[in-house]
Amino acid sequence: MGEQPSGPSEETRVFTRVLNRRYSVYTVGALIFIAALALMERKGWPRSWIGGTFLIATVVVYAAIGLLSRTTEEAEYYVAGRRVPAIFNGMATAADWMSAASFIGTAGVLYLQGFAGLAYILGWTGGYCLVALLLAPYLRRMGFYTIPEFLGARYGGTLPRLVGVSAAVLVSFVYVVVQIYGVGLITSHLTGFSFEIGIFVGLGGVLVCSFLGGMRAVTWTQVAQYIVLILAYLTPVVWLSINQTGSPFPLFTYGQQLEQVGRREQELLNDPREQAVIQQLRVRAEDAQRKLADVRQAMVDDTETMTAQVRALRAADAPLARVQQAERRLATRPQTEADASAAYRQERNVAQQRAQPLAGMPPMALPHASGDPQGDAAARQQYESTRRNFLALVICLMLGTAAMPHILTRYYTTPTVLEARRSVAWSLFFIALLYMAAPALAVMVKYEVFTHLVGTPFDELPSWIRRWSKLDPSLVSVEDLNGDGLLQLAELHLGTDVIVLAAPEIGGLPLVVTYLVAAGGLAAALSTADGLLLTISNALSYDLYYGMINPRAPALRRVMLSKFLVLVVALLAAFLASMRFADILQFVTAAFSLAAAAFFPALVLGIFWRRANRIGATLGMLSGLAVCAWYMVFNHPTLRQLFGVTRPLQECRWWDVDAAAAGVFGVPVGALVLVVASLLTRPPGPAQARAVERMRYPSAERPGH
Repeated sequence: MGEQPSGPSEETRVFTRVLNRRYSVYTVGALIFIAALALMERKGWPRSWIGGTFLIATVVVYAAIGLLSRTTEEAEYYVAGRRVPAIFNGMATAADWMSAASFIGTAGVLYLQGFAGLAYILGWTGGYCLVALLLAPYLRRMGFYTIPEFLGARYGGTLPRLVGVSAAVLVSFVYVVVQIYGVGLITSHLTGFSFEIGIFVGLGGVLVCSFLGGMRAVTWTQVAQYIVLILAYLTPVVWLSINQTGSPFPLFTYGQQLEQVGRREQELLNDPREQAVIQQLRVRAEDAQRKLADVRQAMVDDTETMTAQVRALRAADAPLARVQQAERRLATRPQTEADASAAYRQERNVAQQRAQPLAGMPPMALPHASGDPQGDAAARQQYESTRRNFLALVICLMLGTAAMPHILTRYYTTPTVLEARRSVAWSLFFIALLYMAAPALAVMVKYEVFTHLVGTPFDELPSWIRRWSKLDPSLVSVEDLNGDGLLQLAELHLGTDVIVLAAPEIGGLPLVVTYLVAAGGLAAALSTADGLLLTISNALSYDLYYGMINPRAPALRRVMLSKFLVLVVALLAAFLASMRFADILQFVTAAFSLAAAAFFPALVLGIFWRRANRIGATLGMLSGLAVCAWYMVFNHPTLRQLFGVTRPLQECRWWDVDAAAAGVFGVPVGALVLVVASLLTRPPGPAQARAVERMRYPSAERPGH
């Protein structure tokens, strides 16, 4: 019999009241802890002590929850005993969702890309509507532990389940590497450790939860992490809004600040000093292009020029910072012809980008990132390409969100199907709190940079610029290109991943807020990494080992194997993350494209089309993945270089769609192959037909029951 669509049981209500009390005490304790550190800052505590205290305290709390929630029971380990109330599952899902990309990258991409950055918010939030309508209730009704298990039961045989395992591991591993990169970035910011050491310090916080208690520990830790991350995100947004507008409601003053930024953009476009820097950048781009024509001679010339510059600066008794900068350029110059060629190419590309108006950033209020629908043929073509990529990215992120295994698994943990539906609504509410604040934060940071930072003398630049540029020059760098001693916009580089983390310092907020934001980013990265590691280990231990290799394996062995795999996968992901990536969002988007291409057609058609069968699902998932992966390899710059692709980029692109949105090709191909292959082969057997009936038409929910 199916479940009656009634309200929560008495047991669920009692459990919810207990959780309300516990997490209320936790929230009050967190606020007292933040206030105490603010007091310590006023009393002169050094920044390293404050940052270290934030890191140690938060990781210890998460570890304590993980220890208290440790378990070896199968149902508790895989689905938290299926007793998580809707509101708390919504918070846990939101924390699972609020990855390093969402927390760190969303406001950053809005800052740098303006209107185009809204594609991420629209796509991610829209995906939850698909989850609520098409997937979560039906998957919960089946009562499985993993997505590959559902595929095996719905389509029959081991092949769909095996493909599901492979796709789940691939998608989740790409995503978890990015999260651990975020952990390293934030931990090094909090403690001053090197990036690589920061990765392994933060990794301990990931492992202690997912390793000990599986989904049970991860769930209750993620609720705690959501409270930290939402406090951390909203505090600087509200504070900056009060400082800039006098209102604690940034959503209501967003338009006002957008107008202020627009006026400042016009001033910078007409500023002769900005024009002088842009001209310098154009000369630099042309010079880099000339060097590429004869790399060997260019290396000799560069060495002589840099050596002469260091001597001249020393002779002129130049400021120490400029002398050190020149010495650093000389010491870190490329030593091989291949390295020099890559460096010159990158120098050319960066100079060309920053030589654009507003350092290559589109006006914040412009409803398209580039091009002009009313301009000449080239401008109209660029506008159409931008609009096409915007829509493709939104669709790709929506479908990828609805197909992410670690998110869908969260709805297995609720007591009933009705609670799963409510849980999706709560998830969207908690996620929207952050996503609605991200555009306001991006605009307020841009206001601070344009009005207060640009024009500052180089010898009076704030200390955060020097600290971040030392940590990673690809995140923050400055250079006095026109030699006037004043910072121009085109002389400043801010990476996507630094906007949120540096926002409090950019806005002149207390140091404790800076580290609160870092602790929130750490909570976001840890929570998502926990869920992803659990998804990978469960797919390998439960679906692959138990489902296909050793069906007689006892539950305790399966759980222990899953714990061991968590450790192995985490260490491998940490190793890859230590190689560093230029942009978190680019790699996150790749994971969403792969998830959409692999899972979305098979899941949705498996629920709503009885005729979908094993061969169709298997071929559909494989073809969708293959098309998506091929398009990425041939169009993503990093992957092209890695795989040695020499074919011209324009010959590989379809309708000028970026590699980030490759899923828009993989999904329709996978769906088409699934439908055609299913129609050309035998229909599914009686067991699969009954599975569809049980998902969609449980007897207790039919009219008249």
